[in-house]
Parts: sequence; C-alpha cells; structure tokens
Amino acid sequence: MKHTERVKEESRRVLLIGVAADARERNELTEHLEELKTLTGTLGYNIVDTIEIKVNEIKASHYIGKGKVEELKESIDALDIDEIIFDVELSPSQNKNLSNKFEKKVNDRTGIILDIFARHARTREAKTQVELARSEYVLPRLTKMWTHLERQTGGIGIRGGMGETQIEIDRRITRTKIQKLKKELEKIEQQHNLQKQRRKDEINIALVGYTNAGKSTLMKALTDSEVYIKDELFATLDTTIRKWQVDKKNIVLLSDTVGFIRKMPPNLAASFRTTLSEVVDADLILKVADLGSDQCFKQMDAVDEVLMDLKAIEKPSITVFNKIDKMDKTQLLRAKQQFPDAVFVSALNNLKIHELKNKILEFLENYKVELHLNIPVARMAEIVELKKFAVIIKEHYEGENAHINCVMEKPKWNRLEGLFKQYIQPEENNTM
Repeated sequence: MKHTERVKEESRRVLLIGVAADARERNELTEHLEELKTLTGTLGYNIVDTIEIKVNEIKASHYIGKGKVEELKESIDALDIDEIIFDVELSPSQNKNLSNKFEKKVNDRTGIILDIFARHARTREAKTQVELARSEYVLPRLTKMWTHLERQTGGIGIRGGMGETQIEIDRRITRTKIQKLKKELEKIEQQHNLQKQRRKDEINIALVGYTNAGKSTLMKALTDSEVYIKDELFATLDTTIRKWQVDKKNIVLLSDTVGFIRKMPPNLAASFRTTLSEVVDADLILKVADLGSDQCFKQMDAVDEVLMDLKAIEKPSITVFNKIDKMDKTQLLRAKQQFPDAVFVSALNNLKIHELKNKILEFLENYKVELHLNIPVARMAEIVELKKFAVIIKEHYEGENAHINCVMEKPKWNRLEGLFKQYIQPEENNTM
C-alpha cells in the first residue's frame, strides 16, 4: 500500500456500533465489538469510539429504532466521524437509510472483512474469489454507493433522469462482471481438479483454524519450508501445499488454508469454495487453536461451524492448541479437560512439535491396509502396478501364482481395489 493511502486511512475517523437483539447476542456483544476493532484496525482506520446498543427487535428500515438513530446522529456530529461501521450485516435498504440519516458513509462487518480480503489477495485465484464476493455484495447496494449519481439527480431522494439510467447501467456492468468472474473461477476449479487428480494417491493433511491462530507458523515448523507469515488477520488467503516427510517411511501433503472467523460472510465462503475444497478432500484435519486468546473456545466453535457447512466435521482430526507460551493456567486446565486427546505446542518457539508428529504418525499407522494377495504370474503387469503403490513385506512364487504380503495407505487402496480385490485372501486381509 502506498504511504499516502495509509495516511488517508489512518486519518479516517470511524465509529464502531455493536447491536444485540437477544440474550445470546447481548452476552457476546462486547467481545464481538472487540473483534470488530481488531478487524478495523487491520485496515489502519482511526477508531474514535465504540458504542453498544441493545434492542428488543431488529427494525427493517434502520436495523435499530428511530430513537437510537437520533442518539447516534448526535454522537456522530459531536465526534466529527467520517464513517460508521456496524458489527452486523446491514441490508441494502438499511445501509441506505442510515447513510441518508447520518449523511456519512455507513459500512458493516461484511464490508470490512471484504476490504481486508481485497487488500491481502495476491494471486489470480484469490483476487478472483474476493472480487466475486465483493461484486455480489455491492450489486444490491449500488444506488447509494455511486455518490456521483446524487449530483446528477439533484440530491438524495430524487429519482429519474440520467441518474436512474446510470444506476441501471452500473447494475448491468456489475452483473456482467459477476458472470465473468464465475466463469473464471470455474476454470480455476478445473485446474484445481486436475492438480488434485495427480495428488489423489497421496495422504492429505489440512491445517484449519481461526484466523491468526498460527497455522502458517505451524506449517513452517513441521515442514521447515518457507511460507508467508504475518501477525495479522487473514494474512494468508491462498492454499499453500507442501510435501512433508514425517519420518523415513511416511510422506504426506500438508495444506494451509484461509483462516475462519465468526460471522463469516456467506458469499465470501461460497467464493472460496475451491480453496476450501482442500479441507473437504483431506484425510486428516489439524484443528489449530490459539490457546493464548481468551476467546479460544468460542473461536473453535466458529471453526466447527464452518466445517459443518463444508460437511467435513466428521473427518478424522487432531486438535492442536498453539501458542502455549502465551496461555494462562486456567485456559490450559480447561483445554486439557475438554480435549484430553489434544496436542499442546508453540509453533513459533518449536515447543512440543515432536508430540504432534507422534500423534500424526499414530494416525498414519492406523490409516494403512495390510493385504495378502494371490496373483497369477500371467498378470505380471498388475504385479508391477501394485509395487508402484505398496510396500512389499513378503513375496514368494509358487507354481503359477505370486503370493504377496503388502501394506499401502487407504487412499491408494481405494484407487486400486477394483483391480486387485479378486486376488485378496480374505482370511489374511486386515487393517493395521
């Protein structure tokens, strides 16, 4: 980012508004607003103040009641605010009505997250995914977002003439852009499928977790490879895949995916479907949690919600509590009680990484199939094919048959089962 742009953002005075309409939201109002402060701070805005509002119901016109709107108007004028950011997703009409009332720019949590994603998108894939999500978000809000139309129509609330024509043109341009971006993502997805086809015989382990939980740092600690690491929200949007030799016998593919967050915008998750497919296709998921955060367990719930949406919640997983160097004893005790099988590490300081490796090796050993096959020597081509994928334990030839004891990972066996199941000796077949 250019220095002049940063200065402009840091001088932008913003007011953050948290709204709660039921008991659960009221209990979490302060912590959600704190998270919005962190999100907004990532963009470099000057946060002047935060306000918590508790309402009995959501109003269709302004989200909050008219009395609350008037109170906010007074605070906004007194504080000389440039932009108001709500910690909810406002409907297009609510955004428009509030902007008209405050005579200031109004944004919401979704808009802020999209802005962060847009800033951090570096590759063609990430930029396409973010641009699609932003375009779908912007489309129903074009009436207010195109401020030059107000000058053409003579002011807010006046319709018709060139202004209305321009808005319709803008909408058509945006719809066309959305269709183009969707086609571009289809091409990217096809490329992903080809790449995954080449990797289908490998064991895939996916790192998932709340944003800034330390997934990329953990990948670096495990694989000793260079990955992009920065202490900020959503620093990494692209999936990074590294080949990892866990020990002398086991090589896997380790992937680091985009971080999750509470109230993840649905259209953003939908746009990142291709990226998140690495989680869906994983053989094992490492759920990385920040034990140094006082919101650790609620963040873990948010991660599970995303995994449920992806239909990946039932996949084999290992819970990894990271940043144990920053934890307090109460957090540690609770974590050990609720997650007795979890692993506790500090990826940054390389603490107890060997315990995680041992846990993964334990999974890999249980993820292998031991087979006793009786293959006719005349099918030598199939014997050669088998040896490409299996570890041969014992092999001897008797008459016209080859008796082979071997071990292979389940993904490889799933691919070869149709070719070799006719040769299995049932009484000797077992899973290690």
